[in-house]
Amino acid sequence: MRKVTLRLSDGTEFHGTSFGYEAPVAGEVVFNTAMMGYPESLTDPSYAGQLMVLTFPLVGNYGVPPFTTEPNGLATFMESEKIHARAIIVSDYSVNYSHWNAVESLADWLKREQVPGITGIDTRELTKTLREHGVMMGQILFDDEPDNIPQAEYEGVNFVDQVSCKEIIRYNEGAEKKVVLVDCGVKQNILRCLIRRGVEVIRVPWNYDFNDLAFDGLFLANGPGDPDTCEAAVANIRKFLANPVVRPCMGICMGNQLLGKAAGATIYKLKYGHRSHNQPVQEVGTTRCFITSQNHGYAVDTKTLSADWEPYFINMNDGSNEGIRHKHNPWFSAQFHPEACSGPVDTEFLFDKFVQLLHK
Repeated sequence: MRKVTLRLSDGTEFHGTSFGYEAPVAGEVVFNTAMMGYPESLTDPSYAGQLMVLTFPLVGNYGVPPFTTEPNGLATFMESEKIHARAIIVSDYSVNYSHWNAVESLADWLKREQVPGITGIDTRELTKTLREHGVMMGQILFDDEPDNIPQAEYEGVNFVDQVSCKEIIRYNEGAEKKVVLVDCGVKQNILRCLIRRGVEVIRVPWNYDFNDLAFDGLFLANGPGDPDTCEAAVANIRKFLANPVVRPCMGICMGNQLLGKAAGATIYKLKYGHRSHNQPVQEVGTTRCFITSQNHGYAVDTKTLSADWEPYFINMNDGSNEGIRHKHNPWFSAQFHPEACSGPVDTEFLFDKFVQLLHK
């Protein structure tokens, strides 16, 4: 196992060994505090451009499931068709794995998809550094290749354009109700949650002007990076909101931020983001609190919402926005992931609410 160094943009270095694909790489270093779910997280398009640190110490002990697809073309056990994170950084990689559904090790999967992996890193100290300083750019360097130094850009890069579909894809064709889904990097389980509820899903590229299509509701999906790079999507959403024919709209994660921008709000970057399965959110105006799965680095500035909009959920840890809703029209969003996968399913009822609105 070759020795590698993780060098942060402030000069801090962490030393470990390689267990994945052996190539230098650079990206934004973020941490995820979930205890499981690395196959789903690695294939979540929202991690595009990022080096993912897992705070749970033992990783790899249940291997990797097979990459198979359902009849509708969706991946059975993954959240997309490939790994999107640029690298994974762990404390203790388990060489041996055991699981009824595993077909290969995490190391073999990473090597096959050409994604580096580092083990032996003090991820507690690394996470503490990121929490105190904020997310930073980082470089994974191989100690025996001192002159091979990768460079990466993150700020201002439109990662949504890199992960969005390039043409219209339809699921469950012929269903009574049709939903346009704006694909900013949609997780497969969002599509599953809609298909299971009997609607036709018309998946369109992030910058596609969907307003001329025939549909009953709009769904704004998750995605990576800075929502300020997605002005084309915001312009199309504004046209939808201005249409005199009012139709339901729901957004998730990036979809919450794009809906917020279309509603006139501004977006800001969180110090180190929310990436875990245990983020508590409160439904505004009630005493209901939910445990949610999250993966985002930006948030809607609630104070900048126009008078017709209000916060729907708030984060109980830092008070940041976790969703918005219109005061009169059937438009709402969640910053967290109600479809989970992996993570808690406490808030999957939001899909029920959206589909019920389609039938009103």
